[in-house]
Amino acid sequence: MLEIKRANHSDSQTAFDIRLLAIRHQCIGAYTETQLLAWTAGAAEDGYCTLMEKHFYLGRIDGEPVATGMLDLANGEIGAIFVHPGFMQRGIGRKILDHLECLARDFGLEEVKLDATLNAADFYRRHGFVGEETAIYHSPSGLQLACVPMVKRLILV
Repeated sequence: MLEIKRANHSDSQTAFDIRLLAIRHQCIGAYTETQLLAWTAGAAEDGYCTLMEKHFYLGRIDGEPVATGMLDLANGEIGAIFVHPGFMQRGIGRKILDHLECLARDFGLEEVKLDATLNAADFYRRHGFVGEETAIYHSPSGLQLACVPMVKRLILV
């Protein structure tokens, strides 16, 4: 059973590793090898550690970290949803997304947005996000990648 808990600073390397493995497994074909290498270069200490200070979460199965996700309240943005390749196709990404949307509702957000990777846009569309136009994502490290900006209206309960 998946357990989702808030990550802390000591989880940064684990979260970074899940991200790296997921990108290298899922994004082949959507991006060039050069882009993938640039995207996965560096280390957790190069800025990923600071993400742990946001609403960053780790999903665990039997104590093993298998997925990540983040809610940036200041920007109303969901991000960093990555699932370890050994645990893909089990609904874990959906559960992380649901968890983040629930948090967003709890904080009173009426909508959330994200920049979907080209390979993940259909996943987000299946779960209520809207967006078709391709844009360029500019990462803090200077990397530029094609993405699909998407938005989802949340029903506040």
